[in-house]
Amino acid sequence: MIGEILPITAGVVVGLICWRIASVRLRTAALVVLNVIFGTLASAINGELALTWAFLLIDIPLVFLVAVGTSILLTRFVKARQAVRR
Repeated sequence: MIGEILPITAGVVVGLICWRIASVRLRTAALVVLNVIFGTLASAINGELALTWAFLLIDIPLVFLVAVGTSILLTRFVKARQAVRR
């Protein structure tokens, strides 16, 4: 459980970065590239890559899911906040 805090945190960071990008194509490209970079970094920092590269199959999708979830939650939060202001 402790080893998964870093990929989850990385996913939140990637989600925040990608949420700010206006272009859908650029956002998608950034999501893919940052997802692979941060997922690999999370595995390396946790020391999981020293055991096996198979941990990338866990950390990269985890970063991706958290990043997408963060972007969706931010979008819904902003829309709800704008609706209240009207």
